[in-house]
Amino acid sequence: MASDTTPVFSKQVLLWLVLVCQSMSVMACSGTYEYAIEEFCLGKFRLDMEELDQHHWCSWEDTVEPYGELTNCTYLIALKMDCFWPNRLVDEFFIRIHKHYFHDCSLSGRLLRDPPNRILGPFIVVPILVTLLMTALVVWRSKRSEGMV
Repeated sequence: MASDTTPVFSKQVLLWLVLVCQSMSVMACSGTYEYAIEEFCLGKFRLDMEELDQHHWCSWEDTVEPYGELTNCTYLIALKMDCFWPNRLVDEFFIRIHKHYFHDCSLSGRLLRDPPNRILGPFIVVPILVTLLMTALVVWRSKRSEGMV
């Protein structure tokens, strides 16, 4: 009878041991990993972003390199510390980065601005001219048909 319950019991113990080991590695990563990415990765990213004019923070062409380096830095530190990547700490870290540096940016990542007047002008003038022309045509046709009746 003991032999029937031993495999089930050993599977439960093995599962419990795996879960404990995983949770211990996650807990061990939380404090030190968070400190490491704040000190090493964020410090370099801040310097890179300070070199850019704040108006260029929403320009993907200008920020793609520092952002990529920041991402790689968080990955390499996780790899060296034997932590999972991506993880909850990385997600929270990047949410803070986006709230601080990219909160005014559009979803497309491009800086929004008005088009030049040579492009915008025809989109304004043509509908106005068409409206005036149609109004003149209706008035002219209504006066002309009054005389025929």
